[in-house]
Amino acid sequence: MRILITAPYNEKGVREIEQLFGEVVYRPWKPHGRAYYEDELIALLEESAAEALITEHDHVTAKVITSFPQLQFIGVCRGTPSNVAVSKATELGIPVFFTPARNAQAVAEMFISTVIMLLRNTIPGINWLKGRNWQEGAHDSYLYFKGGELAGKTIGMVGFGAIGQLIAGMVRNYPCEIRFYDPYVREHDPAYQQCSVEEIFSECDIVSVHLPVTPETTGMINSRLLKKMKKDAIFVNTARAAVVKREDLLEVLETNAIRGAILDVFDHEPPDEVDYRIIDQPHVIATPHIAGATFEVEDHHVEIMNRALKQWFGQGDKKVRELANREILTMQVND
Repeated sequence: MRILITAPYNEKGVREIEQLFGEVVYRPWKPHGRAYYEDELIALLEESAAEALITEHDHVTAKVITSFPQLQFIGVCRGTPSNVAVSKATELGIPVFFTPARNAQAVAEMFISTVIMLLRNTIPGINWLKGRNWQEGAHDSYLYFKGGELAGKTIGMVGFGAIGQLIAGMVRNYPCEIRFYDPYVREHDPAYQQCSVEEIFSECDIVSVHLPVTPETTGMINSRLLKKMKKDAIFVNTARAAVVKREDLLEVLETNAIRGAILDVFDHEPPDEVDYRIIDQPHVIATPHIAGATFEVEDHHVEIMNRALKQWFGQGDKKVRELANREILTMQVND
């Protein structure tokens, strides 16, 4: 089988795919400067005569999939296959694999680093120092920028999947008390307390959102919940902007109803005027959607994807044909 890979893939990963399937055509999107659009991807698939595709950000539309119904699988090196017309792939019996845990470590480390930065007033302190404000004999900095410790805080997770659970495992030994809201979690570490979403917002010192965008979660975090937060609480969203009503978040920030916020995602990317009103708040740490942007994430998605493909195709093509008649073929690869 000939595989077209347009996702970033390390040499070891490419060799493993070659050993598993026979031939690889490697055309990563990065040298191209952007994801491949529909017509460009169709041209690449035609040129390579590929029988399967491993992609990251490319536009794998219904037209692309319909043009190549012979594809044996589509691999998506992302947390969700949102760039793929999964329903069309399902209709044609093409399994879709993706890698939701690939950036869990990166996001978890970003959570810890930015929360500590906000608690310790690190950025104002740096700016004060760079502004040449430290005078001889003064202890102003000690008084102005004294902050709090992460230890002893109660952290509430709204959504408790791979990322939320990894953060919980990291911070429990600070120590922190961990609570979570997730109606889909049936079993969990007894050290973590499952709560209502109202309890998370009203009782926790740090509220961190880890939700996918669905009809149920879109706009779920609204004024009713945000106004339940304690005045010294911190709100964190490194997941998806669409789950938060930004006007409501802006209101609690402008009125100093909470201590501050850490945001990595915005309604418009690049941000619009309202987004920048949030970003410019003095008690907000805002980053440009980079919580999951580490060099290691690409190695993680290669490892997860290759392991899934080995497990799947190690059971033979017969299984693919059998499952082709099932309603859902999307394979969620849990790390």
